[in-house]
Parts: sequence; structure tokens; C-alpha cells
Amino acid sequence: MTIEIKPAPVRRQITVEATPDRAFTVFTRDFGRWWPKDKSICGGQQKAAVLEPRQGGRWYEIAEDGAEQDWGEVLAWEPPSRLLLAWRIGADFQFDPDLLTEVEVRFIAVGDGATRVELEHRLLENWGERAEQAREAVDSIRGWPDILAAFAAAVAA
Repeated sequence: MTIEIKPAPVRRQITVEATPDRAFTVFTRDFGRWWPKDKSICGGQQKAAVLEPRQGGRWYEIAEDGAEQDWGEVLAWEPPSRLLLAWRIGADFQFDPDLLTEVEVRFIAVGDGATRVELEHRLLENWGERAEQAREAVDSIRGWPDILAAFAAAVAA
């Protein structure tokens, strides 16, 4: 018997011209350099995005006024192959410490010096009755595809 989860996880991938080690480093340690400033829950007033490079580390943004707004935390830190993040942002795009969706990012060597970056945003059913609507938002061109494009540009720079 197959159980179908609704809504389905968002799965996106992109290939970058970099080793898995470099791709992982740019994604994590250089996170604040490439994360799009318009991907903010501080009302568009984001000064910086921060991903603390360790299991248990915070994932958050800093507003122009210096206020910090949590997004979640690092659940798994496995350089250079895997990163698992708790995304505690609700369907209303506000932080909810009691909510858990997960963003898993895998870095897979393909060919000579290239890496396929696979992203899966799952447990979307935890968004409740607005889950389908929220899924559509994060899967739209302005969601994960836009974010992965910004990451790829940073790798290429």
C-alpha cells in the first residue's frame, strides 16, 4: 500500500560548475552573501541572512533596524554532501516556533568539477489548511527556483 502525502514535497535541483565542497561552502558559509534580500519575513527590511555553520545552529535574518527574526535551525550538518534545515515559517510567512517543515539540500558530484544541488522542502502538510497555497508559493518561480538561481550566480562569481 502506497501512502500519498498531500501536499507533495517541493523538489528542485540545479547543477553548478563547482566541486561539492565549494558548492556546500558557498551555500552555507557564504549564505548571507547570496540569499536574496527580498526573501524576508521582516517586511522587506532584511539587512542580512545568517546560517550558523553547525548542527544546532540558528537560521535567521537581521532586519535593517538590527532586530533578529528566526527562520529555524540546522538539523544536520554533513559537509560537503548534505544540509538539513528546520523551516519554522508558516503558510502566512511568519515565524512559528511550534511548526516544522524541513529543507534538505544535497550536493552530488556529477562529471568533472560539477555538482548537482538537490533541494527538497517537505512536511508541508504541517502548514495545515493553507498547505497547498503555501506549497504553490514556495514552488513558484519567485520561491525556491529564484533562490537556487541566486545561489548558482554566487557559485559562478
